[in-house]
Formats: sequence, structure tokens, C-alpha cells
Amino acid sequence: MIKSVCGYCGVGCGLEYDKETLIGDIAYPTNQGKVCAKGVSELNTIQTASRLLRPQMRESIYSDFKTASWESAIELISQKLQNAPKEKIGLYLSGQLLTEDYYIANKFAKGFLGTNNVDTNSRTCMASAVVAYKKSIGADFVPLRMDDIFSANLLILAGANTAEAHVVFHNQIKKAKKEGLKVVVIDPRYTESAKLADIYIPIKPNGDIDFFNLLSKRIIDEELYDKEFVTNRVNNFELLKNKFKRVPATKMLKRTGIDEELFEEFFRLYRRSENIITAWTMGLNQSSQGVDKNLALINTHLLTGKIFKKGNGPLSLTGQPNAMGGREVGGLSTMLAVHLGFDDESIKKVGEFWKTDKIDNKAGLTATQMMGANLEVLIICHTDPIYHLPNRTRTEELMKKIPFVVEINAYEDSESAAFAHIRLPAAPWGEKEGVQTNLDRTITKQEKLTRTSIDCKPDWEIFQLIAQKMGFGEAFHFKNSQEIFEEFAAMTKLNPYMDIHKASYNLLARKPFIWGEEIKDFLTADKKGNLYFVENKLLSEKSSLEYPFVLLTGRTRDQWHSGTKTRVASVLMKYKELNFCEIHPDDAREFGIEEGDEIAVSSKRGSIKTFAKITKDIRPKTLFIPITNREINYLTNDLLDRESLEPDYNHSAVKISKEIL
Repeated sequence: MIKSVCGYCGVGCGLEYDKETLIGDIAYPTNQGKVCAKGVSELNTIQTASRLLRPQMRESIYSDFKTASWESAIELISQKLQNAPKEKIGLYLSGQLLTEDYYIANKFAKGFLGTNNVDTNSRTCMASAVVAYKKSIGADFVPLRMDDIFSANLLILAGANTAEAHVVFHNQIKKAKKEGLKVVVIDPRYTESAKLADIYIPIKPNGDIDFFNLLSKRIIDEELYDKEFVTNRVNNFELLKNKFKRVPATKMLKRTGIDEELFEEFFRLYRRSENIITAWTMGLNQSSQGVDKNLALINTHLLTGKIFKKGNGPLSLTGQPNAMGGREVGGLSTMLAVHLGFDDESIKKVGEFWKTDKIDNKAGLTATQMMGANLEVLIICHTDPIYHLPNRTRTEELMKKIPFVVEINAYEDSESAAFAHIRLPAAPWGEKEGVQTNLDRTITKQEKLTRTSIDCKPDWEIFQLIAQKMGFGEAFHFKNSQEIFEEFAAMTKLNPYMDIHKASYNLLARKPFIWGEEIKDFLTADKKGNLYFVENKLLSEKSSLEYPFVLLTGRTRDQWHSGTKTRVASVLMKYKELNFCEIHPDDAREFGIEEGDEIAVSSKRGSIKTFAKITKDIRPKTLFIPITNREINYLTNDLLDRESLEPDYNHSAVKISKEIL
């Protein structure tokens, strides 16, 4: 029996593999033997017809790929990197990478190429939460864990559909509910999660800041805030209090789109709940005001002192298996390594540890900036920017202009493959080993369940081969993932609050390690939390007479992003449709649309075909299309949050038509 951990969402369920069978690990604390449809079918995704099994090269994106040797591919890549100015090199990584993969890529680029243009697709999902955590509590640190729900009285889910995106965690919510937990769901859609709620709040898209501001204002006005906590451990209270005096509650309530009676019902429940957790994900993060939405939410916990206490706190729900691990090693372009930035002291520490003097002192390009930066070399690793970046038409035009694109992937059917010059076959989940960090700081080990396909390599080894070819072999001489993890773990000693150095790689195979458990206070310089007054500035694209609908996007239960793996596994199980558009019955009648009709949904940027799903579960003048529609980003706009540079995926103005364009 081999114990491992799932490679899909941030819950990170424990798995057991025995004689070609995959089951949930009953001893693993997160899932206790439970596993979702995606996880249980993951074994079927290792060997598929869509696997990329040999290095491939071509001279231009208009010619055919030809099989190549590893030696020739690595030689060409190293030449291109050596000839390009460091500011014209970009590495686009992914939350699908293991920590060791991330670490080697980050060390190679930032430490030895001298470019900080290393970012990850976490930029498109978690960047807003990262920035807000750093501003409010002092670090990218989740101050509670998933099992805290069993000590809570109230769980508020805001812009998070756990029933479909974090399935096993949702099962734990169900269990906690039987023990007395009350649940509030805030979402423009009556989702599967909302069916579990004691109170469902059908908020208007982009009403989140107003909702949490209204809550904070009531907490202050009725003096429900924790006076001792606020006085001794929180900054900016008087500023926030005075700002709220000038903001009419009626205006905020109107912009939420909910009636006063429903808010009062919610507030009565909130008042009598001693322990409160607020959890959120892409509904708040993916916005032109994603950071502000996060801060408005976190304010409620700072005011009430419901943070750093069992059963309390702001719990961001990470979407990918190792998005947090990537942030820990420095996988975002806005950080250097082990949560350290680009200040002189941090650069000195990291430079001495890596034995390099090539670290640049400026933050690099984010994933949402790279395409428009006139790069000469772009290395994409286990992600698909053509599919997942907003305003796909523009992304395609920009990517065509990049002279040299390398795609490192386990599968050959990505949307970005059409724009690559070299494709390198990487080992997927099940063919390699290494660690990942779940959404609540739990570090677990993925085990190798089967042999690595004959011409495939783990990602860390691919980056190491390039580094060695470029003459950096002294710093890149790792024999296995354990040696890499141990170097990374030792590096966390450079940051006083990161205690990952206490983890044992060998023990992780049997027992997960939770880092930061001793942190019970703010990580700001003055050890106080920071309140921020934010207001809804209505920065998102606005609907109009021509484009009267607001488009929402999100996951469905059985699928994962573009479905590279889950579409293959889906033939073995019952699954939800991949391409549909939810529309309210009133809107369907207005446009003469019936259930199942093929329709066109269009924005200023493009148009896609889909099928009508008529339901009262969505607000009028609002549409929902799942991200399993690979063409979804022909519609989305490329507005970004000004601080996190995360895209505004959930507020694009669109129109519908029965005339297929």
C-alpha cells in the first residue's frame, strides 16, 4: 500500500494506492477516507492518448513539430536564454508543480539568470488574497485550518462554491453542520453550496465590498467590536470609524442587491455567533477590486477579534493543489523566496544562501503582464495561458510575437501548444514524487505510483538540466527531490516565522507537517493587525443596452480547468455537462430562448457558442458559463486589480443571441 496525496484542488486529500486501485486514506486528517470523483479517477489520467511522451521541436509556429532529443532541446533552450537580455526572459509556472519543481525554477531564474520574471497561474486566482493577507496581518499566512469549522458556530461562504470546487471540504462542512454549525452562503447564484445554507444571500455581482462594509459599520455603530482587542492589537480603528460615518448604509445595502429584511436576518445570526469563520475564493479574488474585497472581509475579523482563535478567522480557499507551496518558495514575481521580498537585507540573505550575486532588486513581470512585455524567451510549465488568461484574442496576438516559446507539460493537447517552438514531456502526478502544501499550511508528500514514462522527466530535473548546460552546475547538482526539499526547508530559516525546516521529508510519507502552528499573533512590524477603509469604486466593466448581462465564471464539480485530465477520466463516470450557460427564466423569455437551445454569448472581445440552461438559481441579467468551456476567455475582459494584478474574470459585460455567429 502506497500513501500519497491528491493533485487536484487545494484541499489535498490523502490517497492510498494498492494493486492499481486508488482509494481515500482513512487515516489522513483532511479527508478521513473520503475522496471526490476527480480524485478517485486520477489514476486513469496517468497514461492517456493525450500524453506528451517525447521532446518536440519546430522552427516556427506555422510548421509541424518533429521529435527531438533531450540534448538538442536543452542545448537550444540554453542558447536562447544566454542570448536574451534578462528582462526579456519569462518563466510562467503553475500550482500543479510540486514544491521541489517550483524551488529549482525559482532559484534558477531569480538567482542565476538574474530575472525576477517568474510568476505562476496563482496570479489569476490567489494573488488578491496574498496581497490582502500581507497588508492586514503582515504575511501571506492563513491563520486557521480547515478543521476549525468543527469549533465554529458560523461559517460564511462568500464567492465560494465548496460543493463543486472543494468537494471533500464541503463534506466536512456537512458533518460540522450536523454538530451545530450554521452556514451562510453569499453568491449571485443559488449554487450546490447554497442548498446547504441556513441563510442564502443572492448578492448582486460586485456587491461584496458593500456587504462587508455594511457589516463592519453595524459592528462599530452597535459597539459589537472587541474593544480590548481593537485598542491593543489593531491599527486604524478611528480612521475606519470616521470614514463609515460618511457612508450611508442605505446606499451600501442598495448596491448589494439584497433587501433589508434578509440582511437583518443574517445580522441576528452573526451577532449571536461566538466563533465565526469567513471563507472565500474566486468570487472575491478574481476582480478589479479583489484586494479591496479581501480587506473588507478581513476587517470584520479584526474588529471582532475573531482571529488567531480556534474556530475563528478569514480562511482563503486555494484552488490548486500546490499554489501555497509555490508562494512559499517564491513562485510569484512579486516575492523573492521564502516569503522574502526584494529589499536589500532579503537579497543579501538569499544571495548568500544561494551563493550568487545576480539577484535583481526589482519585482518581476506578473503572469498577466508577460504577454505584453515583448519577451524574447517564454518558458511555460504545466499551465495553459492561451486558455486561462483573459481576453484570449489579445493573448493570442501577443503570444505569436514571442520569438521562442517552450512548453513543459505532461499532455500535448493544451491550447498554448499551438504557439510553442519546443515541447518538453514532463512526468505528471503519479509518475514523480515531491511535496505540496494544502490550503491550510498542511505539507504532504505525493508519491510515485508507477514508473516514469520512458522519455519524460520531473520538472525540477528539466530546469536543472538547463541550469547545468548554462554553467550553473555547482548550484544545481541535486540527485532527487529529497535533496531539493531539504535545501528549501533549510532556507526557510532565513524567515523567522517559517518553520518548514522542522519538517522531515522521510516522515512526510507517513504523516503530514503543518507549518506555522505556533503563530498566534500578527506578523506585521508592530505586531498589530491593519484595518483598511475600502469602498466599492465600480471599476469593473459595466453592462449596457448593447451588452446587458454580467458574465460569471467558475468550476463544476467533476472537471478541472480545461479538462486535460478530467475529460479523459470522465468517460468512466457520470459527470456534469462541460458547456452550458445558465440564464434566468425571465431573460430567456425576453430573448426567446428555450432549454437546450444553442446560443451565442458575445462581448466586445469575442463570441462563443454554448447551450442554454434555464434556471431560477441565477440572478436576472446575470449569466454563468463554466471554465470547462475552453473558449470562455474570448469573452472575459483584461481589467486587473491595481495591486494584485489579478484579472476581473467575473464581471464581463455580454449579450446573448440565438443567431450563431
